[in-house]
Amino acid sequence: MENRDMIRMANQIAAYFEAYPRAEALTGIAGHIRNAWTPRMRQQLDEYIAGGAEDLSPLVTAAIAPKAKAKS
Repeated sequence: MENRDMIRMANQIAAYFEAYPRAEALTGIAGHIRNAWTPRMRQQLDEYIAGGAEDLSPLVTAAIAPKAKAKS
């Protein structure tokens, strides 16, 4: 998948959860990505976050970064 498509999709998920309390939003974003994205897509997102996460919603980064760091 192109990074721009991945970023758009992840940011759309974050936009949906923006109205939720922060902890609930982070859990919701992580859960949606874990349940709806393929392992390959999740790996690509982890690598993108590790590379600096340019243009990615801070909510997505906060929801996914702890998991990505644990893999390292």
